[in-house]
Order: sequence, then C-alpha cells, then structure tokens
Amino acid sequence: MRVLGDLVGRDRRSERIALRVVTRDRAVSYRDFCTTAWKAGHALSHLGVHEGARVALAPDPAPQVVETLFGAASLGAPVAFDVDADARVVMGHVDREAELDGGERKVCVYGGAPAAATATHWEGVVWSENPAMPPGERSPDDPALLDGERAWSHRELLTRAEDVVDAAGLDAGTAVALRASLADPRAVVAGVLAPLLAGGTVVLPGAEAAAPVAVSDDPVPEERRIALGSV
Repeated sequence: MRVLGDLVGRDRRSERIALRVVTRDRAVSYRDFCTTAWKAGHALSHLGVHEGARVALAPDPAPQVVETLFGAASLGAPVAFDVDADARVVMGHVDREAELDGGERKVCVYGGAPAAATATHWEGVVWSENPAMPPGERSPDDPALLDGERAWSHRELLTRAEDVVDAAGLDAGTAVALRASLADPRAVVAGVLAPLLAGGTVVLPGAEAAAPVAVSDDPVPEERRIALGSV
C-alpha cells in the first residue's frame, strides 16, 4: 500500500466485513465500504474539495466519518479530526449542526437532514454519487492527516499501521474495537488503518466486549489492548 486510497482500491472489494457498528447491529462489507468511500470523495469534490484542500471531521466513531476520511484521501485532501480546523468543508452529526460554524467553510452533516438550507446532507448526496473511484494519482509523501501544526503523510501513517499489524498479530480474521478518539492520530492508525491494512474489521463498539482486541489507553472489556503509546 502506497497511499490511504489504496485501502479502498478496486481490488479490495469483497463480501468480508470491513466495518461493524455494534450499537446499530450493522455490518459493512469491503465492497460497500470501498464504494461509499469513493462516493464520499465525489461528494466532497462537488463541495469544492480538491488536492491540497482540507477537510475537518468531527472525531465521531461513525461509519460516515470513517468513509469520508478515505473519500478525502482519494482526492488528496488532508483531514483534521477537529471541527474548528481551517478547512474547505467541515462535517459533523446533524445534532451538532449549530456548532459547525461554517464561515467560509461548507458545512456537511450526517445522521439526518440539516436545518440550514446552505448545509449539505451527507446521506442525501453520497448515495446518489458515482460509484467509481475518483481519478488521480497521489504521492505517499503528501499530507493525509493533520494534528494541529503536525502533518502526517500517507507513507508515515501506513508505515505505522504496518508496525501495528506486525506487533499485534492482526490478520484478515481480526476485528479491532476502536475505543480511542479519532482526534488522536494514533487511534486512526491503530483502530482504523491497521485492521483495514490486515484485511480485518474495524469495530465501532458499545459498552460490552466487541472484538478480540481494542485500541485504547484505558481499561477495556476486550481480552487484548493496543495502547496508543505503543503506536
């Protein structure tokens, strides 16, 4: 894998489970996950996102947020998991629409239709988009994730994810519960990128144990834990 977009490449599509949402009893196949990420990329492009433009996402453990991360990556647009970040588009849950002060940013909400006519309804636009991978080549050294003034390149994120896969023994049969905030890049690496890189499953858990292993710095109900400090 060279760039994050490779994790949602055409050859990755299958009926294996990429994402499981425990509280909604929902499972998303790699086929559907990849296709929705592509559609999210097209939706972002219609909102003015292009290579080098920034996307601000709420650090919510939600499928729409994870899929939009890869949609932005496919366009070459770095993501900040911070709704206050300077960005072309800011996205969060519809219940917090009032907090997503757009200014010059375009506002996008998921989980329901927005109150403001100027805001975009994620589900409403993504599902009607072209189910094809956005065009263009990305460089491994381009920024993919922003953490304040720190920019993480595609190469650095994937290298760290490979290290997690090796150290934790993740494989295509492994599900990983994301119990750390996406606002921490190490949670993105260990809780999202690493399981997908291994061909496993990202689990958005509830209170009970939901996977063999979890990503967190706090005690977890899962049998094994990947501490953020080890990433």
